[in-house]
Amino acid sequence: MKTVSDIIGASYDTLTRAERQLAETLLDNYPVSGLVSITALAENARVSTPTVVRMVQKLGFSGFPDFQSRLHQELEETISNPISKHDRWAADAPGTHILNRFADAVVANMRDSLAHMSIPDFDRAASELSNRKKPVYLAGGRITHALADYFFTHLQVIRSGVTLISTNRSTWPQYVLNMRPGNILVLFDIRRYEQEMETMAKIAAERGIFIILFTDTWGSPIVKHAKVVFRLNIEVPSAWDSSVMTLVLVEALIEAVQSANWDSTRERMSDLEELFDTTSLFRRPIRREKRGKQQT
Repeated sequence: MKTVSDIIGASYDTLTRAERQLAETLLDNYPVSGLVSITALAENARVSTPTVVRMVQKLGFSGFPDFQSRLHQELEETISNPISKHDRWAADAPGTHILNRFADAVVANMRDSLAHMSIPDFDRAASELSNRKKPVYLAGGRITHALADYFFTHLQVIRSGVTLISTNRSTWPQYVLNMRPGNILVLFDIRRYEQEMETMAKIAAERGIFIILFTDTWGSPIVKHAKVVFRLNIEVPSAWDSSVMTLVLVEALIEAVQSANWDSTRERMSDLEELFDTTSLFRRPIRREKRGKQQT
């Protein structure tokens, strides 16, 4: 489902000067800025009330109430907790087995996410992450830190200069302190967006950090600070959101990054395997000795 911000972005070139001024006001503190009265919105954007009416109709809404109804729906979706998500799915659950319903939702998420995926954005992210002169930092929220950890585990094998930022809220400023303009910050932030993540992204962006964001279809507030944004479908018939599509994209980026400099990646992997052999980290198969000649 396209968000109002998506619709505004797609229609931006067709808007008049006053309508663009209104659009920028709406996007500045989206979606809250659009939930005030039509008079207040017009005053905040320094445009006339008829300009507000004309623009929302140009965007495809029947009027301002219809426009605000969509914004309220989006806001409700982004702040819903696991209990409310479960109840919403349970109320409309078909009679099929949960495994089938879940699989259908995941497949639909993948299909829709890939249909709206920007290949240039993917290539840009892969190119930035492949540049070994640029240190990479990764961070996630309460749930998504597992995705950041997974990405980090693979990237640190492929290249050096990769750091996983602690989930401890009081420590992230120390990591930002070490960042320099052009460094890369990969963030994972889905609905019930975390304020600390937004604060970190804002400060990092102000310091010239290149931010890559993995978020949902509604879009984390970090969107306005990121250079590359991946908006992915996450809804499934569950109290929890799905990480499947995010993980698919992460694994595709892992492959793209390791293939970009395969010779050096292979050498690094080889060195790591030797270290693993030294530490006996992994279990080795038992080799059976060849039997000698049978005595007669």
